[in-house]
Amino acid sequence: MSDYIVRATAADAQIRVFAAYTKDMVEEARRRHETSPVATAALGRLMTAGAMMGSMLKGEKDLLTLRINASGPIQGITVTADSKARVKGYVGNPNVILPANKVGKLDVAGAVGIGFMDVIKDMGLKEPYVGQTVLQTSEIAEDLTFYFANSEQVPSSVGLGVLMNKDNTVAQAGGFIIQLMPFASEEVIAQLEENLKDITSVTTLLAQGNTPEDLVNILCKNLDPVINDKLDTGFYCNCDRARVEKALISVGRKELQEMIDDGEEIEMKCHFCNSAYVFTIEDLKGYIAKARA
Repeated sequence: MSDYIVRATAADAQIRVFAAYTKDMVEEARRRHETSPVATAALGRLMTAGAMMGSMLKGEKDLLTLRINASGPIQGITVTADSKARVKGYVGNPNVILPANKVGKLDVAGAVGIGFMDVIKDMGLKEPYVGQTVLQTSEIAEDLTFYFANSEQVPSSVGLGVLMNKDNTVAQAGGFIIQLMPFASEEVIAQLEENLKDITSVTTLLAQGNTPEDLVNILCKNLDPVINDKLDTGFYCNCDRARVEKALISVGRKELQEMIDDGEEIEMKCHFCNSAYVFTIEDLKGYIAKARA
């Protein structure tokens, strides 16, 4: 099964649902950043959420950034997604190793630590929308549930999961976001609450062969779900050599000359995808004329 998101409604549009399968995306991030299992799980959860939240954006050029700044040894997580559900991301410390938590699972909360989550939406206005929430559990899904309720006033439930193989590759990854519209009836809310009690683990459901469509049907049992559309998602970074050149030129002539005087070629890596770009001394000499004094 390739990575994709389904968008759906239920109960005559009193509920909207997003469900995603993201195994390949998370595995690509793991491979590029060589993340440890707990770092893969944390990054994968936030990337999955980013993909679904990116698909909520209206404008073709709209961008979403999810950024966690916290005290844990993972040293923060940053994820960016566009309206086409293309996602990239990285963690501060990809090598963090922690013992399993009390229930024998990867200790994402311990890796993330205490802190804040920023939700930044750049929709082409003068200033981007910035929402911030205190991390409630540092498990990411619960923190986003709290964010939606408090910053966007949308009652929501978020489920995210990443399951690792014994060789530290990604076995399963996916998630859902289900939201109540302001006009949702008490009966609909009560049924949804009952349905959510049956959801114990996203990755268990995926490992059993359930698709995003199946997740929607499980979440919206007895609520007449309607699948509206299906959207491909995946790891995508728009970095290229030209962008890195601009960054080099922007440091100024003095700094460029110091690099030239060092006599060593320069390697620069993209934070998001870990791609390396090498610049020779001759390259640097060519940039001096374009740089500011």
